[in-house]
Amino acid sequence: MPTKLNIDFVSDVSCPWCAIGLGALENALKQLDGEVEAELHFQPFELNPNMPPGGQDITEHLTQKYGSTPEQQLVSREAIRQRGESVGFTFRREGRGRIYNTFNAHRLLHWAELKDPQGQRALKKALLRTYFTDGKSPEDPDVLLAAVADAGLDVGAAREVLQSDTFAAEVREREQFYLDNGIHAVPAVIVNGRHLIQGGQPQEVFEQALRRIAAG
Repeated sequence: MPTKLNIDFVSDVSCPWCAIGLGALENALKQLDGEVEAELHFQPFELNPNMPPGGQDITEHLTQKYGSTPEQQLVSREAIRQRGESVGFTFRREGRGRIYNTFNAHRLLHWAELKDPQGQRALKKALLRTYFTDGKSPEDPDVLLAAVADAGLDVGAAREVLQSDTFAAEVREREQFYLDNGIHAVPAVIVNGRHLIQGGQPQEVFEQALRRIAAG
């Protein structure tokens, strides 16, 4: 009998290392099939909670936030693209044009989790593709609803969520919970509520950690 694990994947849909980490984690779980049976839940974390409507130019944003030059960003972007390729995720070669507020995306992910955890995973992956592969804005309601449709979820119900403030309080409460518990960088992978695997780790690291936790 496989060991059941509950995994909370704390992340943002505008975080490239979250896309890489999710790809590596899913590949690890495939390798552990028969040993581990994981239930995956996607928890909210906003890298830029105060980002105004319309977002910000990505080069300007990264320079302000990290002090990096455009040349350094180009090298980093190519390294990220290659890491994504290694786990089956496609980043656009030209990278992102802008960084956006992602709060409404997190409200939809919360809604999806209540409907169907598998549907939530499909929506998470659709949102990551929307931004990093297709270069579309996760702030745009039409783009968000297209991701909902791509995930096979109820577009009409999702539209009602977006047109209201439904789940806003719940998302903020969850975000605060993780901040209060020391999560200040993502992805943060929390297994059974107490084992933390931090960052977009390689597949082998996830495999070893999950096998150890399952045996423990």
